[in-house]
Amino acid sequence: MIFATLEHILTHISFSIISIVILIHLMNLLVYEIEGLRNSSEKGMIATFFSITGFLVIRWISSGHFPLSNLYESLIFLSWSLSIIHMIPYLGNHKNDLSAITAPSVIFTQGFATSGLSTEMHKPVILVPALQSQWLIMHVSMMLLSYAALLCGSLLSVALIVITFQKRIDSFLKNNNFLSLRKSFFFGDMEYLNEKGSVLKKTYFLSFQNFYKYQLIQRLDYWSYRVISLGFTFLTIGILSGAVWANEAWGSYWNWDPKETWAFITWTIFAIYLHTRKNSKLQDQGTNSAFVASIGFLLIWICYFGINILGIGFHSYGSFQLLSN
Repeated sequence: MIFATLEHILTHISFSIISIVILIHLMNLLVYEIEGLRNSSEKGMIATFFSITGFLVIRWISSGHFPLSNLYESLIFLSWSLSIIHMIPYLGNHKNDLSAITAPSVIFTQGFATSGLSTEMHKPVILVPALQSQWLIMHVSMMLLSYAALLCGSLLSVALIVITFQKRIDSFLKNNNFLSLRKSFFFGDMEYLNEKGSVLKKTYFLSFQNFYKYQLIQRLDYWSYRVISLGFTFLTIGILSGAVWANEAWGSYWNWDPKETWAFITWTIFAIYLHTRKNSKLQDQGTNSAFVASIGFLLIWICYFGINILGIGFHSYGSFQLLSN
């Protein structure tokens, strides 16, 4: 009873803190960026991380096994992984471009886990024989860490695509305005000269805007590449450790189970992303690789949720009741 009460308190504390962090981000974005508030939001994410860590430790003690036996626990672990990714730039004294992605992702995953699932799924369950292995910690934790990093990096790539296309549209409209001004020069010299000052001011503002967008695109490309590279490493370790575990449990390293197949497809897509990102001939301001990453975003959700919804294959374990990776 005491463990359940502590878990309930910690989940509500972490959810409350992350909600305040989201409000601070909105205030900084819509009203005015205040340095003190930004630092408070970063400290709030650290407090959220420790609250979720406390929940996982208590659940581990109370259940007697690593807390990844069902969807509820895996979602909490996913939000914990996202909070770790959020803190990486902050601890490295970098500008945290990940906060706009990680903070909403944490509150979404934890909110769905606490409010979107039935109370029966919140309870710890006894592991099925196939999951009673030391490989549970290695394989499942690596897979969920990879999901968190790859989802975050993919969302950064989606943001890169949106900003790049917006920049190109602005550039197109700017060029059209320039052509119309050239035309007006021949048909109305005085009108053109009167408007020239305001046009130069507008051009300077647009140039500054384009430079800011260029810097933002570069930072998004920088972080998406590094976060996806980290997630790809975790995914590779997770697949390899899962193969070893499968050999122990089922007598075969690879069975082309639906979960295994989609994990391999996801791995292949992000391998293509890394190849495209490193090959300068295939790069177009990072958009080509970003398109590949956006496809990977959908594949992760298919691999994480889709197979368990259908409840097919060796990895179903009663659909949403038990989640192996």
